[in-house]
Amino acid sequence: MPFYHAPLSIALSLLHVFVWWRLVKPAMAPGTPRRVVTGLLVALDLFMVAALWLGTRTPPAVAGWFAWPGWIWFGAFFYLALATLVVEIPRLALRPWVRRDPGAGGVSRRAFLARGAAAVAGVTAAAAVGVGMPSALGDPRVVTVRIRLPRLDTRADGLRIALVSDLHLGALLGRSFTRRVVDLVNAQRPDLVAIAGDLVEGTLDHLADAAEPLRDLRSRHGTFFVTGNHEYHYRYTEWVDHVRTLGVRPLLNERTTIVHNGGEVELAGVLDPGAELEDEPGPDVAKALRGWDRSRALVLLAHQPAVLEDAAAAGVDLQLSGHTHGGQIAPFTLLVKALEGTTAGLSRLGDTQLYVTRGAGFYGPPLRVGAPPDIAVVTLLSS
Repeated sequence: MPFYHAPLSIALSLLHVFVWWRLVKPAMAPGTPRRVVTGLLVALDLFMVAALWLGTRTPPAVAGWFAWPGWIWFGAFFYLALATLVVEIPRLALRPWVRRDPGAGGVSRRAFLARGAAAVAGVTAAAAVGVGMPSALGDPRVVTVRIRLPRLDTRADGLRIALVSDLHLGALLGRSFTRRVVDLVNAQRPDLVAIAGDLVEGTLDHLADAAEPLRDLRSRHGTFFVTGNHEYHYRYTEWVDHVRTLGVRPLLNERTTIVHNGGEVELAGVLDPGAELEDEPGPDVAKALRGWDRSRALVLLAHQPAVLEDAAAAGVDLQLSGHTHGGQIAPFTLLVKALEGTTAGLSRLGDTQLYVTRGAGFYGPPLRVGAPPDIAVVTLLSS
């Protein structure tokens, strides 16, 4: 169980109280309609808390009954609360105008402003859900990118890696979603498939069937996997063992050599830093690169972009990552950018390049606003 669920649940419940105080109470006179709206807010808050606490601890067939309304409301409420905070600025500026209201007959200025604020907040939340849900639940876009590596053996020129990350299989995304992702990847005919962590939101006994289509991934050199931070909440060793039975090779601070058209490329993978929160071994770039022939180009698979500093210090040519979701829901993108240094795409630290995919799935609310899901097909080119 993630450590942040308790404080997040409390914060969300307090935000519901704030929204009721700033939108519902001043906009609606005491009576049955206000009681109905108040009861609805309480019920939706309970659905949200249930999704947080129970969504990954119960079988998906059961969890779906409260996870869908809870997480959809989570996304809508994010924008509702954000809009409520933003409209506080003009409401504060108009306080002198409200105080001059004689209050005689009709709608008071205070109620007029409250209803206007509620309308703005409601439309914002509805628009975000209307735009974000189709984006999150639709097929990920296939993004192609060409990256030059000076050390790449010319014989391996054109090696194509399908980078898949952040499926977050669970109560909302199951076997049918995995099948769609597998079909999209196979249609690209990649030479190699790299799964960059955060595969699941639950335990093996609940989600083995959801992951089953991964068995059908097809590529010339196979499928490789590194853990994400979320795996460590759900008995990650069971998942590491299970993906092996699906024909997927975990790289746990390990390295392997890929021979492509006679040219050799090194592929390494590291454990996620989130492991350290669970008192498990974390990423060890030095261990993964031990024995590396530095005349060969090396690609490092790491769930979080944060590993980049160690990768650059070790002389890695290219790091492939996920984790950020591209920010998933704007303007949360700004916070992700501040924390991670990047949200998606290609960047560089020294001689080491970093490519970050937005991920194929989503975490929490089934919304993607300004950050569509993707699968990246990375083509490696020699100088």
